[in-house]
Amino acid sequence: MRLLREFRHEQPDPARFYTAIAEDSVGQLSTYADLDGGVMLDVGGGPGYFRDAFMAAGARYYALDSDVGELAGLGGIASGTVIGSGMRLPFRDDSLDVCYSSNVLEHVPDPWLMAEEMVRVTRPGGVVFISYTVWFGPWGGHETAPWHYLGGLRARRRYTRKHGHEPKNKYGESLFRVTVRAGLAWADHQTLADVVDVAPRYNPGWARWLVHVPVVRELVTWNLVIVLRKR
Repeated sequence: MRLLREFRHEQPDPARFYTAIAEDSVGQLSTYADLDGGVMLDVGGGPGYFRDAFMAAGARYYALDSDVGELAGLGGIASGTVIGSGMRLPFRDDSLDVCYSSNVLEHVPDPWLMAEEMVRVTRPGGVVFISYTVWFGPWGGHETAPWHYLGGLRARRRYTRKHGHEPKNKYGESLFRVTVRAGLAWADHQTLADVVDVAPRYNPGWARWLVHVPVVRELVTWNLVIVLRKR
């Protein structure tokens, strides 16, 4: 319930929103990997809210982002930060204990190439944690929701007319449709890692089975988590 309340603060108070998400992320990732002393990469780490939370848990934290403006959002770019593309990670094969990404996959034009890159750079036995916003969920259009149900471009134009400027997340440029179905298909067909878990991130535990119900899963899964362990 706390996380649901925080969603409405993403634009007016990003520090409040992303701090809550970061703290929740540490707790969730810790159930799959030992963060204390582990080397981790946060793909799309942003300005530093996740850095603070993961370093407090003992991780040797590195972040990658393609947007210098995002990285400097807290006043400066921290050490251990890499500028680059999630679809072409500038890291060696098998070099990380944990490769993590939260709410980034829907912002890249080839999401499953990014997912494959995350698996590539993770060492055997390491954990890959991918979490993304589902397009047909209530928050799929981000700040243009719920009008994204009428089409991403239409929602983008409506937002621009109403607010006098483009949304931060521009459909077709920095926001794309990513579905539960596509995520399950990718996890099933990739061959380099074992699937540890697939779950709706913000739903109660009893609702986990819904990710296996076609159509329904697209509407009720706000955010899908895919967890893999590299072979």
